[in-house]
Amino acid sequence: MIKFIVTMVAVFGLTLNAMADEDAVPTDAVPTDAVPIDAAPTDPVPTDSAPTIEKEASTEAVTLKPRLPLNELRVFAEAFNRISSAYVEEIDDKTLLENAIKGMLSQMDPHSSYLDKDSFDDLQESTSGNYGGLGIEIGMDDGFVKVISPMDDTPAAKAGIESGDLIIQLNDTPVKGMSLSDAIEAMRGEPGSEIKITLIKTNNPTPTSLTLTREVIKVASVRQRYLEDGFGYLRIAQFQSRTGDEVEKAVIQLKDEGDLDGLIIDLRNNPGGVLQSAVAVSDVFIDDGLIVSTRGRMDDSEQRYDARTPDSIHGVPIVVLVNAGTASASEIVAGALQDHGRAIVMGTTTFGKGSVQTILPLTNEKAIKLTTARYYTPNGKSIQAAGIIPDIWVGRSKVIPTKSNPWRIKEKNLSKHLTGDNESAKGESDVDDPQSPDSLDPDSDPDSDPDSDPDSPESTSPYSSNMELAVRDYQLNEALTLLKGLHILRSTKTPQG
Repeated sequence: MIKFIVTMVAVFGLTLNAMADEDAVPTDAVPTDAVPIDAAPTDPVPTDSAPTIEKEASTEAVTLKPRLPLNELRVFAEAFNRISSAYVEEIDDKTLLENAIKGMLSQMDPHSSYLDKDSFDDLQESTSGNYGGLGIEIGMDDGFVKVISPMDDTPAAKAGIESGDLIIQLNDTPVKGMSLSDAIEAMRGEPGSEIKITLIKTNNPTPTSLTLTREVIKVASVRQRYLEDGFGYLRIAQFQSRTGDEVEKAVIQLKDEGDLDGLIIDLRNNPGGVLQSAVAVSDVFIDDGLIVSTRGRMDDSEQRYDARTPDSIHGVPIVVLVNAGTASASEIVAGALQDHGRAIVMGTTTFGKGSVQTILPLTNEKAIKLTTARYYTPNGKSIQAAGIIPDIWVGRSKVIPTKSNPWRIKEKNLSKHLTGDNESAKGESDVDDPQSPDSLDPDSDPDSDPDSDPDSPESTSPYSSNMELAVRDYQLNEALTLLKGLHILRSTKTPQG
């Protein structure tokens, strides 16, 4: 026992005198010269894991101050001894110690974890995209795997998996008691291979089984188009290292294609990504001032990120769409635009991940991913566990068009009615009526078209597209309606009385 304690002393770099000082105040190891992970030249792509805003710390040696109480270390050593000698199967000391580290981190929060050599390899794969997966961001909830957000155009999204769904079984293996990293490993595999997932939908307590085919996950970060003349749509699927530049180019392209009178920024089911990219995207639409701040116990965790460039669309109205799958970096953008009064946030309350993870190397092959800071909106609000509350709450809904009454009489149907300015002598109006809902089948399924993309709607004309858009994507149609109203108010001069 004494030999083991002395060994532990050597491992932790402490002296016996320091250990005996049980009243010593705990202090954290402070990594020096921390480098943001987004400084790497490669783009992070969606991984089957919880969304994180990550930073990487230096590998320089850190001197630990006294902090381990001797009595508790004796208890740990005794437990280690008992497990090593009495466990039903023989287990080596190295595995036991690594499990102890994993146990410490698993009790901290859902986003802190131990990275062994294999986990480091997975991290490299996630930044290069050379892996097969399902395109789903997950976290742990009461022992089960909870879906945070499916990514656009991935097997998970195509199968109808939604934010809030609980995965209870992978193939024939229950996930209860499985670690997050084990669940991630189980969902990854060779592109083209299949995996059976059993899950419980948020609106259905009966387990549902789905068979998904793994694909190489490569999601376009930014897409843009016009919904109607003057009203642009900007979809940000995740925050990669070059997303800020891509958004800036997308805005320029929209302005080149027409007069931009309003913009919808769609952050629904965006699991986040690189912190610097969230700052860069916010900077595209904010003239000046604070975008986000981070606060923690490490010296380099106190950070402020400010806008540095003028608003690229010069105050054009913006509506930001969010939902429960809007997490992490995407919440930074929504919170910054909301606090600066630069956009109206519409949708449902966001996921509420307001923490920063830092990669702290232990050796050349091992590290820990540790939550080291919280981030705050410009008004000082913490997003952690609270999320961004939308200015206008609009839930996901299915619109069923009603047939118009063919017998309803209008003024022009009355005998001897006064002829309108735009009406011919025959009683025919020169102004076309908007498309009637009669042309849309109320029993049709808007999701039945495999080529349709609710996040990338196309319109042919204002009259024909409004009802179609409402049927296909109610939240987006509501955002467009609000944007039109904001444009009318902005362009209408107030009469002087």
